[in-house]
Amino acid sequence: MTKKNPDDSVREEQFGANENATGTEDATQAENAQELDALDDAVKTNEKTEEKTEEKTEDVIENEEHKTDEISVIETEKKEEPVPEEDHEFDDIELPQVDYSGYSKHELIETLGLIIENRPTVEIRDDVERLKILFYKKLKSETEERKSKFLEGGGKIEDYRQWVDPDDARVKHLLEKYKEKKTDYNKIQEAEKYENLKKKYDIIDKIKDLVNREESINKTFHDFRSLQNEWHSIGIVPQSSLKDLWENYHHYVEIFYDYIKINKELRDLDLKKNLEAKVLLCEKTEQLLLEPNPVNAFRSLQDFHNQWREIGPVPQESKNEIWERFKEATSQINKRHHEYFEKQKDDQRKNLEAKIALCEEIDAINLLEMNNFKEFDERADKVVQLQKMWRTIGFAPKKQNNKVYQRFRDACDAFFEKKRGFYADNKEIQLNNLQLKTELCLQAEALQESTDWKATSDALIKLQKEWKEIGPVPRKQSERCWKRFRKACDHFFNRKTEFFSALDTSYEDNLKAKLAIIEELEKFEPGTDVQVAFERLKELQRKWTEIGFVPFNMKDEITNKYRVAINKEFDKLKIGDEDKSILKYKTKLDNLKANPKASRKVRNERDKFFTKIKQLESDIVLWENNIGFFAKSTNADTMIREVEEKIENAKKLIKTLEEKVKMIDQSGLDD
Repeated sequence: MTKKNPDDSVREEQFGANENATGTEDATQAENAQELDALDDAVKTNEKTEEKTEEKTEDVIENEEHKTDEISVIETEKKEEPVPEEDHEFDDIELPQVDYSGYSKHELIETLGLIIENRPTVEIRDDVERLKILFYKKLKSETEERKSKFLEGGGKIEDYRQWVDPDDARVKHLLEKYKEKKTDYNKIQEAEKYENLKKKYDIIDKIKDLVNREESINKTFHDFRSLQNEWHSIGIVPQSSLKDLWENYHHYVEIFYDYIKINKELRDLDLKKNLEAKVLLCEKTEQLLLEPNPVNAFRSLQDFHNQWREIGPVPQESKNEIWERFKEATSQINKRHHEYFEKQKDDQRKNLEAKIALCEEIDAINLLEMNNFKEFDERADKVVQLQKMWRTIGFAPKKQNNKVYQRFRDACDAFFEKKRGFYADNKEIQLNNLQLKTELCLQAEALQESTDWKATSDALIKLQKEWKEIGPVPRKQSERCWKRFRKACDHFFNRKTEFFSALDTSYEDNLKAKLAIIEELEKFEPGTDVQVAFERLKELQRKWTEIGFVPFNMKDEITNKYRVAINKEFDKLKIGDEDKSILKYKTKLDNLKANPKASRKVRNERDKFFTKIKQLESDIVLWENNIGFFAKSTNADTMIREVEEKIENAKKLIKTLEEKVKMIDQSGLDD
């Protein structure tokens, strides 16, 4: 089994180099013995030239150590491609796929064991891979679920330990058994390749002997066709022997054709059929340019080149044209394949740089001095964030991927080990923190039934802030203590929500009532009796004051409309300025009651009124003393009247101010 990086959640796609692809040799030069006839020297010359060109192409494809063409299927920098981690020899074997997606984890394991035990390895590669992927997806899902439950239960990420599923070991054992069976099969296949090589050389020797027979051409050609069929029925041979094998085969087939001198017309027909086959192959190759996956296109191209090699020569006048067409499509597919792996390597280099940067950040954190719980918790949060970032980065180059992961893992382990050591050394502090948090629980429980919504809300929010400032407690008591505190807070705030939800409907009713008063004020007719009108307005003031709150977003608008409307009616009445001032101020105080921030403003006004009263009383005393001096003056009567008028106005103003102070005291806004 190929070991995967533990830090990556997505399975890495394996790109394998192509297997030896000799295919089956289809040298259909004639259909039956009647195709025999003489072949003139010109046709033979064309055939030899064509086949030599194709043999060169075969060399390019089959053995990268003997490349003679720049568009060869096998990349010149083969070492840059990912090293295959699995045998792809059986990619072309197709079996009906079974849908395993609905299987349970146990069913997946049982199915995996059954197919490995009872079916040939050549048939089960895709099934094994799909079963493995589905199993590890389910295993990962269970692991994440366990981790989520641990964290939701109050656990901390640094204390979480990976769960080991015993089924994982069983799956690994089955996969190892599959790998061993596959290895044994490959050994048998390798031995068969050498046996096939020996058989094919035996056939070449028999073809070579055909030209020495003294028998009818029909009989000789029939034997030749039988040898060809036998050649086709033999399987693949070792890659290293492929070039020499084909050179020998074509050489003696060429000699045989020269010997039997096939009829020129039949030969031309054969060349035409070969041309049609190669045109069709060109079309298939050009269609690969539309294949979105360049690796799949490259693999299919290998097979097309094998087929091209096995098709015989074409007419001389079409030889270059058809080859150039096939070569051009091949070149483009190879270019896409090369660019794909170049981009992959570039992305992996960038991923490596990003991962090294994360390692350096963790190293920097480990060098910091951390002397209290808060510092450790802050650094732990940062480390967890860096771990999340790591998971979003793809693979690094294969040679460095495991190393950089190990470096990152070691740095993270070092930090959390340091944190665990600090917490273990500070058990006494944790016990003290437990005592402090228990006291906060008691305070919260004492407030949970309160109906003083504002004050209690502020008090509980303050307790919550204090809770956050207290360091950690022993892990065994942490969750229980937190749930106790949370339960008390939630109980109060749920009650508060229910209470104010019930008030929402009453706010709308209050709004309608106040709008009705405003409408009545706008239609108000004072009549001729000022005192009656004055009492009616005071009654409307009283009703307005008794109505409760309105929706918050309508408060200012409705208050302004009311103040304008009632002040307008007071101004119409022929009553003293003092009475008007007092009534308007009462309206102002009534409106301020809805404002929770009005108390400070009202206290300031009360202080101003009180100061003004003291000032006026002092002025009155001064003015009364001055009257005695005015008696000796020639204009005494005029000045005395003016001073007495001042004194009278001051007394009226004092009375108004005293009434306003009394109204403030009765309103309770200055508390």
